[in-house]
Amino acid sequence: MWIDAEGSDVLSAPECRRLVAMEAGATAIGRIGVATDQAPVVVPVNFGVHDNQVYVRVGQGFFSHAAAGALVAFEVDHVSTSDGEAWSVLVRGLARLIESPAEEELAMVARPMVPKPGDMLLVIRPDVLTGRRFELHRAP
Repeated sequence: MWIDAEGSDVLSAPECRRLVAMEAGATAIGRIGVATDQAPVVVPVNFGVHDNQVYVRVGQGFFSHAAAGALVAFEVDHVSTSDGEAWSVLVRGLARLIESPAEEELAMVARPMVPKPGDMLLVIRPDVLTGRRFELHRAP
């Protein structure tokens, strides 16, 4: 591990994978970003991890169709004021849409917090993983 010019620990790809998997679950929130012909769109989502891929439950609509087959960015962070540290991981890769997932596939993702979750899955292949860990500094 090395430290960047800003004083953050640069995380290895295996450590990034571990942190994303550790954070996945019912209350975990990540963000997916996708480029569209109008403007970039970023959406907060619940997520799960299976075989190192990120799984997000989505519904029919603009975002799911914009992300399907596209290169996307998925970002998740964790802040622990009790430990005095935080981390952030960015996953970039190709997203594929599973329009009729099996029940076992849906079970890989915790039920989203939204009242009416979608019944499709967006699966993000982790082509590039980058991350930073840093100490929290309190204002004087």
